[in-house]
Amino acid sequence: MQPAAATTERSTDIAATVVATMRQLGVLGLPRNYEIFYEALSGTNRELSLAVVSLSSRPTQDELDNIGRAFFAQNHGPGIVEHARDVIARELEEVAALLRSERSHIEKYGRILDETSNGLSGRSLLSQDLLQKIANAMAVATNSTIDHGKQIASTLSDKTAELESVKSKLEEYKRLADTDPLTQIWNRRAFDKEITRIYNSNKGILFNALILADIDRFKDINDRYGHPVGDKIIQIIAEIFQTSIRGDMFVARTGGEEFALIIEGASEDATYEIAERIRALIEQTPFTSSQTGMNYGTVTVSMGICMASEAEGPEDLYTKADRALYRSKVSGRNRVTKHSTMAGRAGKSWLLYKKD
Repeated sequence: MQPAAATTERSTDIAATVVATMRQLGVLGLPRNYEIFYEALSGTNRELSLAVVSLSSRPTQDELDNIGRAFFAQNHGPGIVEHARDVIARELEEVAALLRSERSHIEKYGRILDETSNGLSGRSLLSQDLLQKIANAMAVATNSTIDHGKQIASTLSDKTAELESVKSKLEEYKRLADTDPLTQIWNRRAFDKEITRIYNSNKGILFNALILADIDRFKDINDRYGHPVGDKIIQIIAEIFQTSIRGDMFVARTGGEEFALIIEGASEDATYEIAERIRALIEQTPFTSSQTGMNYGTVTVSMGICMASEAEGPEDLYTKADRALYRSKVSGRNRVTKHSTMAGRAGKSWLLYKKD
């Protein structure tokens, strides 16, 4: 185990390396650029590190912003939405112009038909030559109208594809905005929406439960081994949570070392068994460095459970599950507590949580 001083020294080294790397590549010292290189050089996000390595020797700000939008969407949301709005407005105006052009062309074709019809009805005798000329003129007008219609249809198809692309990018942004960048599971923003959804129907109230989990003594882990190790432990635990429940169940990282699971279609006893199985699995998982082989010791989590039917709404549900989690903490940690066993205990605010 390394003392806190060594951790501080390591963090300082990373910061110095980030600044030196940015200076070497000619990257502007913007906070959003620093965030990219810090995450890449600390090694907590492999895909981000590969994206940075693939940059040219003199990356442009556009290239860096593309990486930022891909990995830190929550910080680039306004720009993404603004760009999408501009594209949609431009495409809609161009579609409107196309439709106006088509209308004008069809009206012109209609006038030709009217004039031809009036000319024919006003003549008692028609020569073969005149009929031939009328037929040729009508054929030209009709072919022109058909060709123009095909061109409009093709252009509208292109516009539709462009708008679909914008829609796809907005959906991807929405997904990224609801995703925790470190663990790639849902984040607090997504959790707040999901826990509110429970109380939109009686079915949701009857068949949902909330599990809150918190890594025990996580501050000690960060102080002893450094934040990169702490981040890696968070990633491993997030993967355990995600792979230990059904695919249709919800798991989110709601804070630094805090997680939430919304379990649907299970009784309180079944929910407790799920939580207890995950707790035991985390306790049994070896947390070691793949590079140095260093063993970071046993990592445990404490959990609290509350059934949705026990609460009056999303905030009350969170408060009661958090109260059960707190009981697990003060009772020795590394355990699961059901709120139903805790009659008469005062709760804490949904938005405030006492750290280890």
